[in-house]
Amino acid sequence: MLNKEKTEISKKILILGILSIFLLIILINFSFAANETDVKFCCERTTYNAWCQNAPSSECSQEYRKTPTSCEATSFCKLGCCYDSQEGICMENTPEKVCSVKNGTWADDKQCDIPQCNYGCCVIGTQAAFVTLTRCKKLSSFYGLLTDFRPQINNELSCVSLASLSDEGACVYEVDYGARTCKFTSRQECNSLSGKTVSSGLVTGNMTFYKDYLCSNEELGVNCGPTQQTTCAEGKDEVYFLDSCGNLANIYDASKITDKDYWRMKVRKEDSCSPGSANSNSQTCGNCNYFLGSICKKGNAKYGSNICVNLDCKTTSDGAKKHGESWCSTDSYPDSVGSRYFRHLCINGEEIVEPCADFRQEICIQDDINGFSQAGCRPNRWQDCLSQTEKIDCENQDKRDCTWVLEGNKGKNITDIKTQENKSTNRILACVPLHAPGYKFWEEGEVKGVCGVGNQQCIVTYEERGLFWSSGSKPTDNSECLSDEWAQQQLSKCQLIGDCGANTNWLGIAGNKQGYKITREGRNESD
Repeated sequence: MLNKEKTEISKKILILGILSIFLLIILINFSFAANETDVKFCCERTTYNAWCQNAPSSECSQEYRKTPTSCEATSFCKLGCCYDSQEGICMENTPEKVCSVKNGTWADDKQCDIPQCNYGCCVIGTQAAFVTLTRCKKLSSFYGLLTDFRPQINNELSCVSLASLSDEGACVYEVDYGARTCKFTSRQECNSLSGKTVSSGLVTGNMTFYKDYLCSNEELGVNCGPTQQTTCAEGKDEVYFLDSCGNLANIYDASKITDKDYWRMKVRKEDSCSPGSANSNSQTCGNCNYFLGSICKKGNAKYGSNICVNLDCKTTSDGAKKHGESWCSTDSYPDSVGSRYFRHLCINGEEIVEPCADFRQEICIQDDINGFSQAGCRPNRWQDCLSQTEKIDCENQDKRDCTWVLEGNKGKNITDIKTQENKSTNRILACVPLHAPGYKFWEEGEVKGVCGVGNQQCIVTYEERGLFWSSGSKPTDNSECLSDEWAQQQLSKCQLIGDCGANTNWLGIAGNKQGYKITREGRNESD
């Protein structure tokens, strides 16, 4: 009976143990599930496409890494400096993964204290920006300006202040005899006028600068007012009004001469009369544009004595040309002895001629875009023409300036050709310069070395008709080499190499036969 009771107790204990273990497993799973929901993971990328975020596991993308720790403690999302070498931009506290996605260069420095991220003041015309040197170069090239980077200015406030010094406007001051007058100038110059002697007298102080104001502005209460006079300003294309104190006002516009508003504030070029036009020879608008072919010069206008003069070339050696156009020309006999290439330009209404390198070591190339020609001298790439053995290589214009002259002998250039019967050698010329170069004819070694490539030997074989020469003989192989036509062909090939053979010079005078020699060997008879 006792054993039976013990057995029942043991069963109950076993059942209770199993239940306890099962309950413990449930509690552990529940606790783990609850903790996984509460614990923040570092998600390399989230389900909503954000990089390197601390978020619940459920928000981490399954295609990327995750770890139950903060992102700063990971290797793939560690914060540092991301440098864009193309744009010159530095981004602080950027995760390494984000920098990699953006094709940047990552450095283990949250504050970007690296040489590439040293800032300075970038002066761009009348503006300034506190940026890196690379960014300054990028911005300057965008506006077509030379890079003006000043690393000694190490804070943005000083940089911005520097830009404001170039502001233009009315500088109002008093001179020694008590007059209140004005000078249209920059803020920087205005600040430095105290104690200086100007055209109106000694500046006694009390300078006040009014940005974008004209000295003819009635609100300033100075002794400067509108006039009908105009002028050409140094470094500027346009015709400008002058006020009674000799200061520049706005761009000349005949319709605004009595308009008080036009004499109050500075008006931008693009807001002046006929913007985007050259206004050539206009008597009423002085908004000249150098790039469109006009500039301020003396001329008859409705008011004043200056107009926008047309800079086009009415007559040149090649007809009328627009300002800024350039074109090619050669001597009367191109690629002849002593000839050379020339580049012509139309600048400020005048034709300018620039020779390319002598001995035709440079050629002139030209391109026309919508009727506007542009030309330039570039090297004549003839040097390896004679060594090319394939037509496709010979005429590869990306590498050389050559032409293939013997289509029937493709693949053979300055090489030995075996004749069928006598096995002797002939030499042919296949790949020659497209633009024959010139040589220093007085330096015999150079001329012989190059022109000698054009030497040609042709062996003619004969069939005897009898026992004696008098009975006659008949040429069988290479009989064409006996003709004047063949001799002329060889001379033409020789001339294609450069200043070789009996060539024509740049004056059109043909060379005599001293430039080449034809000899016959092996037979004594005249025929």
